[in-house]
Amino acid sequence: MITTDVINLLSHKMNVIASPQGQNLCLVGPIDLPVQLDEGIVHFKWYTWLNLDGKSTEKADILNALVHANLAEYQQSSVLVYGDFENSDKALVRMHSICHTGDIFGSKRCDCGFQLHQSMRMIVEQGSGALFYLSNHEGRGIGLFSKSLAYILQQEGYDTVEANNALGFEDDVRSYDEAIAVLNTLRELPVTLITNNPKKLKALRENGLSAIDHISLWGDISDYNRRYLSTKINKSGHIPDAPEAMII
Repeated sequence: MITTDVINLLSHKMNVIASPQGQNLCLVGPIDLPVQLDEGIVHFKWYTWLNLDGKSTEKADILNALVHANLAEYQQSSVLVYGDFENSDKALVRMHSICHTGDIFGSKRCDCGFQLHQSMRMIVEQGSGALFYLSNHEGRGIGLFSKSLAYILQQEGYDTVEANNALGFEDDVRSYDEAIAVLNTLRELPVTLITNNPKKLKALRENGLSAIDHISLWGDISDYNRRYLSTKINKSGHIPDAPEAMII
């Protein structure tokens, strides 16, 4: 059992919130996170959350259950917050889907790593914002193992959508419900979403996101990812005014 002293130290950083589907979340933070961004160190406030899956919302119960939860087998999502996110007039938000290959290894098959770090720069330049890193979004929600199979199909000529469909998945099975619940806890004012996909903005608004606009973020275009990016425009609803070098 975790001692009372430890529970008291941690409990003031724990906030239990209700998700729209009735699945309670435990939000932890803020935690000071100094981040190397280009040539400087930027201090973000870091939060992470756990879906309690119908279990007790008592903080002591949550903490005592951790040792048996085997959370290392299941990644959790988190969010980096910069500036006075709660009160600032303008704030940028990026809902970033985890990309093991692009974010960690720097794969050129996609533009995810570029979008991740450029979004952080944009948020710092704006002076206020939040970058959500969504752990159950790999491969548009199909998971890392399935994504590897989709990559094999893409090497054989399938595009991104065709590969996911061939494995029995829809083009996009991602859910933003938990992220929106956390966002609405951290800030009540509207935000500007960093995304190339107005369909995503519309869908998020319909599910409770208070967003006034979106900003596109194209970049890191190469022969390795040009077809991938073009498929986003032609099949996934991304804005058509992307750089001409991307269109095939």
